[in-house]
Amino acid sequence: MKKTIHPDYRQVVFMDTTTGFKFISGSTKNSSETVEWEDGSTYPMIRVEISSDSHPFYTGRQKFTQADGRVDRFNKKYGIADANKQEEA
Repeated sequence: MKKTIHPDYRQVVFMDTTTGFKFISGSTKNSSETVEWEDGSTYPMIRVEISSDSHPFYTGRQKFTQADGRVDRFNKKYGIADANKQEEA
């Protein structure tokens, strides 16, 4: 392995911008922003939008921006009753 062609691999703190959750991991990314970690050392900090703390797949929480599908919106717009609801009544 050539020594001059590979980026430096070091410990980096990643911070979830939505929740403020921080975790340390190895990375080759560079950052001019630094943060002091719990062990007293200073590490570069990378801001991320989604992490395991805020992602709906990992947390079980989901935001539904659109609850209705296209067919439901069409039916609601034109006043068409749902066929399944009519059969139940």
